[in-house]
Amino acid sequence: MVPLPQMFAYGLQHVLAMYAGAVAVPIIIAQAMNLPIEDLIRLITADLFTCGIATLIQTIGFGNIGGRIPLIQGVTFASVGPMILIGSQHDMATIYGAIILGGLFTFLVAPFFSRLIRLFPPVVTGTIITIIGINLMPVAVRWLGGGVGNPEFGSITNIALGVATFVIVVLTYRFGKGFFGNLAVLVGLILGTVLAMAVGITNFDEVGRAQWISIIEPFYFGFPKFDFASVVSMIIVMLVVMVETTGDSIAVGEIVDKKIGQKELAAVLRADGLSTMIGGVLNSFPYTAFAQNVGLIAVTRVKSRFVVAMSGVILIVLGLFPKLAAIVACIPNAVLGGAGIAMFGMIIASGIRSLGKVHFDSNYNLMLVAISIGVSMIPMTAPHFYEHFPAGAQIILESGITAGSIVAVLLNMLFNGFGYKSDNDGNTATRKYRHFTRYKGYPKHFYQ
Repeated sequence: MVPLPQMFAYGLQHVLAMYAGAVAVPIIIAQAMNLPIEDLIRLITADLFTCGIATLIQTIGFGNIGGRIPLIQGVTFASVGPMILIGSQHDMATIYGAIILGGLFTFLVAPFFSRLIRLFPPVVTGTIITIIGINLMPVAVRWLGGGVGNPEFGSITNIALGVATFVIVVLTYRFGKGFFGNLAVLVGLILGTVLAMAVGITNFDEVGRAQWISIIEPFYFGFPKFDFASVVSMIIVMLVVMVETTGDSIAVGEIVDKKIGQKELAAVLRADGLSTMIGGVLNSFPYTAFAQNVGLIAVTRVKSRFVVAMSGVILIVLGLFPKLAAIVACIPNAVLGGAGIAMFGMIIASGIRSLGKVHFDSNYNLMLVAISIGVSMIPMTAPHFYEHFPAGAQIILESGITAGSIVAVLLNMLFNGFGYKSDNDGNTATRKYRHFTRYKGYPKHFYQ
């Protein structure tokens, strides 16, 4: 627990870092469904409000729900394609029916899925953390250029603004002391926005047009409808979400020095399921951990879960008061990109640090890391590579993080056996190992 003023500043830093990603999904869905502007505003405010609730559930927790780790929650992009497909064939009520049942499925299977934690030894977790950072880096690069669809994308002004923000973040991180140094990203975002105003890239006209207060009305689009095929597609999405959440949870655990075992992972996944069900009720979307903020924790070295809980409170306020949300939305993409380069690069560095503890001599670990990272980069380098695959396969394969994580787990099973078990307290247990016959003599130091 840190003092309240510092907690607010750190929490605001997290919100600014994830805001663009948080509002992107409602904008995409509203455009795809040809919704009027008032419904778009409703989707954005509902999303921010539910992001806040989901973050509080995950960070504070109650009972066996919530991992009690600094994970900020946001809408999963894996759900965008299926939601557009469901909406084009049915309506918004059917989308929300599928979301509610998908969340219920996640909540119920969480304790069973968490048993797979034994398939995530250090070589797999280090690989997944590295994959998360690599796959997020293109997001920062697109922001740095001004954002996809921006007619001025790649202009000298945008790139210079992003580089200036990056330099501010680095200098603040290097020379700032204590509390000020930990706010390097927030300082970069604020000063970068001031520079953007000076060169005429951003303005606050939208703030004047935004509403003062927003009311979050449950089931605004009607009582949920349940279509079997739609529900199945959303369950597939939530299986993907569970894989990604597992990787994000382990990544945060590595950074904050908290062991994520079977018990902890089940609590994290239950929070995802519950938050997704709430999202279906409040006209929002499926929720998962936002990998973008994992890098921010590594940069700032502020590991308190209460800081991220404060982010949840801020998100709730932004959802209730659209004028405040509009102020945050005025931060230019180029400024976000300058900060994102540092944040996402830190995720890659954290993965490399984890892999530095893994033995690569006289085993197959080097091949495991190489293939997993290579597979994860396919959709990043060729976005349309899987466009002729079945829709269900595309949901999995078009997420480089998910595809790379699955490959890492499967290769570990092939090369090294079935990893380790965890005891009831989530601690690594070395009691029982099950391997393929040919690996019975596998080097003991692999498990250390």
